[in-house]
Formats: sequence, C-alpha cells, structure tokens
Amino acid sequence: MIVENKTKTEYKQADTQRRDSAFYRFIKRAFDIAFSLCAIAALWLPMLVIAVLIKAEDGGTVLYAANRVGHNGKTFPMWKFRSMKSSADCLEDSLTKEQLEQYLLEFKIENDPRVTKIGRFLRKTSLDELPQFFNVLFGQMSVVGVRPIVEDELNYYAENRAEFLSVKPGITGYWQAYARNTVGYRDGKRQEMELHYVRHRSLRLDIKILFATVRRVVSGDGAI
Repeated sequence: MIVENKTKTEYKQADTQRRDSAFYRFIKRAFDIAFSLCAIAALWLPMLVIAVLIKAEDGGTVLYAANRVGHNGKTFPMWKFRSMKSSADCLEDSLTKEQLEQYLLEFKIENDPRVTKIGRFLRKTSLDELPQFFNVLFGQMSVVGVRPIVEDELNYYAENRAEFLSVKPGITGYWQAYARNTVGYRDGKRQEMELHYVRHRSLRLDIKILFATVRRVVSGDGAI
C-alpha cells in the first residue's frame, strides 16, 4: 500500500511545506463546523427522501463508505449516498475491457454502466456528496480542500505526494469547481490544479471556490 510504506517523518515534512497561520486554521475549522451543521439542519428532509428512493430502487444499502487517503496519509471512510449497483465493486464483471482501462487510468468512467437510475440524478446534482458533511464534522475533511482520492491515485503526484497530503480533502475544491469534467490525470493538468490550491490556499480562495461550485451545480455543468 502506497501510504503504509511511507514513513511518519515524510508526512510530518508535508506540514512544513507551508505553514498556515493559527488564524487561518481556526477560521477554517470554525467555518467547516458551522457550515456543515447548517447544511445538515437544512437538508435533513431531502436526505431522508434520497435514502428512501435509493432503498426503493434495488433494496441495497443507502450509504456507501469509500476508503480515501486523508490529511498526512491517514485513510478514512468517506461517506456518500450509494449511486451504484450493489455489485459495482466487481469491476471485471461490470465493465468492458475499454471501460476497465479507462477506470485504471483516470479512476472514473464516462457513462458508467454501474450507476443506478437515481444514482445518475444524484451525481448530476452532487446530492450523493451530502453525507460528507458528517466527515467534515468529524474533522476528516474540510468543506474546501483537495479531492479525496484512493491510494493508487497518489502515484500521479510522484514527488509531490507529501505536499498534496498536507491539506485535508474537501467536499469541493479548485479542480472540482473549475475543471472536473474537462481535466484529468494523463496530461498532468489535474495535478497542477490540485497543487495550485495547496500552494495558494487562503480564505479568499476558499470563498471563490465555494461560489464557483454553486454556479457549477446550479447550471448543471457537472458534479462536484
């Protein structure tokens, strides 16, 4: 496992790449808690309706816990509303050879056949991400950060892995808000955008990303 083979020293060095001010850390955490509590309070009824619809479609579990690499390489279960069929983890049985190759390159598939009917709607509107507000409350994620990734995706960051892991993953972020459906790993553009956030993170940039995310979701220009 990529993360487990890294030493604690390397991940501690990631924190020294750039030191955030105490004010920034305090405000960001306070905002994360306040925003998440407000979101959960305001959206509990839609979340209940979504849970009922998911259960009604195929009788499977409502939530899906996906293991992701978090701050300083610590893995955590990232919660989402289940948008795929229950057998989705059996890649060889669910995907064609071409689709499997695309998944292994970009860790996502266009027109993924494993996605359920309600799942397509949830992904288009980003409603499948709502349970992640609980991850934010638990301190595993931030409202704005880098995209939560699986361990194998760290290979794309090469010598910049520790730097990428020096910030918490976010429900939304620079790449998600500005180029999620148009920029990938193969040309290195996604890595550049993620590292741009890491190197220039600030309250001002976080606010700009939040507004850009709202525009993208409202316009239907792609999920976060």
